[in-house]
Amino acid sequence: MTPDLVLLRALIDESPAIATRPGCGAPEAWIRSAESAVGPLAPSYRWWLAEYNDGELDGEPLATLAPPGERGTDDLTAEWRLDEDRLCFSTEPDGDGTYHFALDRSAESSTGEEHAVIRRDRHNGAEELVAGSFAGFLTLHVARTAGLGDTPTPALARLWRSTPGVLLPNGVQVYGPLDILERNETYEVSTYQPDWVLIGDDSGGRGLFMRRGGGYRASVHSLDLGAGDSDIDSPGVGEWVTDDLLGWLAAGADIGR
Repeated sequence: MTPDLVLLRALIDESPAIATRPGCGAPEAWIRSAESAVGPLAPSYRWWLAEYNDGELDGEPLATLAPPGERGTDDLTAEWRLDEDRLCFSTEPDGDGTYHFALDRSAESSTGEEHAVIRRDRHNGAEELVAGSFAGFLTLHVARTAGLGDTPTPALARLWRSTPGVLLPNGVQVYGPLDILERNETYEVSTYQPDWVLIGDDSGGRGLFMRRGGGYRASVHSLDLGAGDSDIDSPGVGEWVTDDLLGWLAAGADIGR
């Protein structure tokens, strides 16, 4: 899905895992100059450069841009960063791996092509697909550092690989990592619905729930927020919404109200 940049800004500004320096965004001329050297940049990463440019992930600098003609070895356009169709933008703190944009693996979005993010092992060169976009890379990292592991459900993990949540015009929203922690604590889901996770809501008082862990049960059910029922998928308790979270969101998320 297309990264939601409003939610991405909130994620970046609220997460202690991501450090930024206000007022350091790169001018458009710098970004275009970089693109002349490394090729078109993915929209969510382009947005990051324009808004923040200078930042760190767990204390490790992300690739940055300097004025054309004043670039150093840590600049995004440094010769070592581009290896055929791999563009390195981050290194793990322990140095065991590097993160790259896979310039040959793109997905269409409403704003252009997002490049997949892969991790390359520095010892054997093995590659692993990490996320479908730079926004997804940051989202999954925040989820792990917040203690969510591989995310509460597989369907949510697939969404977060592209965007830090969704907020649609009809009010339906699916939370990002920080919001999901706060909302589940607020509504005491672990106490009243211990087998479920609150993944979003309809902005009208009903929550969207999925079974924790997911497994083969990928269905989404709605239930009044604050309700004490634990068997959400039992007849007469919650309402079935969909068995395909991403497809439902892409189609506009009809909530039936």
